[in-house]
Amino acid sequence: MKTIKDYIEKNRERFLEELFELIRMPSISSQAEHKADMYRCAGLWKKLLLEAGADRAEVFETDGNPVTYGEKIIDASLPTVLVYGHMDVMPVDPLEEWLTDPFEPVIRDGKIWARGADDDKGQAFMHVKALEYMTRNGRLPCNVKFMIEGEEEIGSPSLPRFCRERREMLAADVILVSDTSMIARDVPSITTGLRGLSYWQVEVTGPSADLHSGLFGGAVTNPINALCGMIAGLLDERGRVTIPGFYDDAREVSREERAKMAAAPFDEEAYKRSLGVRELKGEEGFTTGERVGIRPTLDVCGIWGGYTGEGAKTVLPSKARAKISCRLVPDQQHEKIGRLVQAHLEAIAPAGVSVKVEYLHGGPSYACPIDLPAYRAAEEAYREVYGKMPVPVRSGGSIPIIATFEEVLGVKSVLMGFGLGSDAIHSPNENYPLEQFFNGITTIPLFYKHFASIAK
Repeated sequence: MKTIKDYIEKNRERFLEELFELIRMPSISSQAEHKADMYRCAGLWKKLLLEAGADRAEVFETDGNPVTYGEKIIDASLPTVLVYGHMDVMPVDPLEEWLTDPFEPVIRDGKIWARGADDDKGQAFMHVKALEYMTRNGRLPCNVKFMIEGEEEIGSPSLPRFCRERREMLAADVILVSDTSMIARDVPSITTGLRGLSYWQVEVTGPSADLHSGLFGGAVTNPINALCGMIAGLLDERGRVTIPGFYDDAREVSREERAKMAAAPFDEEAYKRSLGVRELKGEEGFTTGERVGIRPTLDVCGIWGGYTGEGAKTVLPSKARAKISCRLVPDQQHEKIGRLVQAHLEAIAPAGVSVKVEYLHGGPSYACPIDLPAYRAAEEAYREVYGKMPVPVRSGGSIPIIATFEEVLGVKSVLMGFGLGSDAIHSPNENYPLEQFFNGITTIPLFYKHFASIAK
């Protein structure tokens, strides 16, 4: 019976070529011209799952892009793991900033360079190869199911209905996801939380048309001035959001988890240098890591109005607009926050202007208890491969479908990511270190071993 490392070494080149075949398909979900590529990609995932030992694999239609489902059921009385991943990728613009063709993967400096190398083809593919190793060597200790979707990068609009209509097919004891990152190559970590999101566009209107700023300035309210004043009042001097009721439902993180999070290495000076800033700022009473992981925020994502072209134009504008987002923590409902922010902005608008607040979209947050059996199994798996216990981290980003899984399927997710912050996901020159790719394939079977033991 081969060890996982022996198996990887023997099949290394085949693994990479199979992954490269996936990557070569430009499965960009946000662009209609790539619809056929989504189906080609879904078909290839089906083929790979069957070759890896799945007893069943099928491509399902949805209201949008397809979902590939596969399963290997060895004993209905044993625990079941549902692996979630996505086959779609982000657009590649600006193309001129790529050093190589984004859909022709290359290996350079010990990394795979291509769109989808990490997010999420590379990371999802690790699970298929882990399944292959376990089935071919008699080491699969529980049942496993796969759900690879084609709309994650556009918010997974079709997946909630797919899950509701196929609850029985998707029934599992835990959902296993590799679509996140580790703190560093030598500092394993498990993402225990994802922030939710609410997003608005605000339009402030003053006079019915743009006016001469000399003839009318000082006589009427300038919408840009009004909007800037409204925005400035949304945060106080302590970095807290001033909207009434904003923090009412925000869940506090336990001292135990905060202490474990504090074990993560953090070089503040290097962090500032990497961002090109001289000083860090945020809510008082929390570390930088806590501010971006366990605390809600409010930020202006864009603001415009008036004349912004070359040279001067003395105009008092009719309208000013801004885009505002809030990142939310567990128990804060994005719909409720949406209503609170809208009502507050309407209430604080000066009398000389009217305000229109449009709620664009949002999604719920997610938190995974660190005493969950599957979490403890993930801890042990990382420890065996990396030689140290992983650090629990709360991600500042959002994967709204994870919370939907809990709501619709009634199952918690464990986020076992192997990406790194330097992988440039969503950006030109996305990459994935070979070391992390093969470490992931090594770690995943250990998760199954420990989970099957703990969950019995």
